[in-house]
Amino acid sequence: MSSIIDVIQPFAIGGLSGMLATAVIQPIDTVKVRIQLINESKHLSATPESTNPFDVARSIRAKEGIPAFYKGLDSALLRQATYATARLGIYKTIVDDIKKKHQKTEISLWEKSYASIIAGFLGSLIGNPMDLILVRFQSDGLLPPEQRRNYKNAIDALIRITREEGLLTLWRGSSPTVLRAIAVNLGTLMPYDEVKDRLNQITGNKTETTGKRLAASAVSGVVGSVMCLPFDNIKTKLQRMKAGPDGKMPYKNLLDCFLKSVKNEGVAGLWVGLPTFYFRVAPHAGITLLVQDYLTDFVKRARGKH
Repeated sequence: MSSIIDVIQPFAIGGLSGMLATAVIQPIDTVKVRIQLINESKHLSATPESTNPFDVARSIRAKEGIPAFYKGLDSALLRQATYATARLGIYKTIVDDIKKKHQKTEISLWEKSYASIIAGFLGSLIGNPMDLILVRFQSDGLLPPEQRRNYKNAIDALIRITREEGLLTLWRGSSPTVLRAIAVNLGTLMPYDEVKDRLNQITGNKTETTGKRLAASAVSGVVGSVMCLPFDNIKTKLQRMKAGPDGKMPYKNLLDCFLKSVKNEGVAGLWVGLPTFYFRVAPHAGITLLVQDYLTDFVKRARGKH
């Protein structure tokens, strides 16, 4: 029984940590998605909307009300229940297995990178359907009323997408989602653990204090934001796109979306909304990783393994 709990524990804690962070950060995530989509279409308008995060937030509040900031929260939580559970659980399992196999308390930067890539790849494939649904919820308000999908909830969206567009549509945009997830893991999980290890060496004390964890989460938030925003931008565009009047999709694939984005928005456009994205990613990563550490410590003490 104990061995089964040992296997399940990192996955359960990872999922709970991600869901808590998402519940806190959801309004910022909605603003981030809107900024990306406004920037995508600004070359088509003579008077494009502002991409200033405060202007975007005021526009959402004025036109759609406060609940619009939490539109798609159910799918966001379900996404974390799949994506965060998988990526954090797999990462922790791989890291613990390496430590146990080689009988050491710290692992190398390469080993952390390896664990991050594997966990990000598998976690993103599992979480992509809910990620696509979340993007559609958050972007629906930008469409003309007659073109809005108006999904009732995450389950309704799941059923309608499968029925109207086919099952494989749930994995539309999975290529940038996978790349984004790998970038997120390499930019957050690996630096978080690496900074804690380096601070332990500098201080000569291997006790993980709150100060060390906060410093590690701050570094991981900056690195993760810069690394994954271009992939997040492309992913958002692919997942929310609709066929035009001629029946053709605006983008053929990942490369086509990337090239058109650079052509229409410039290279810097891939990082549009970086400040907002940072204030979305950094707190989310910080809350997730801090809660994960504290829950792990709590469970270990409760089970007499600390």
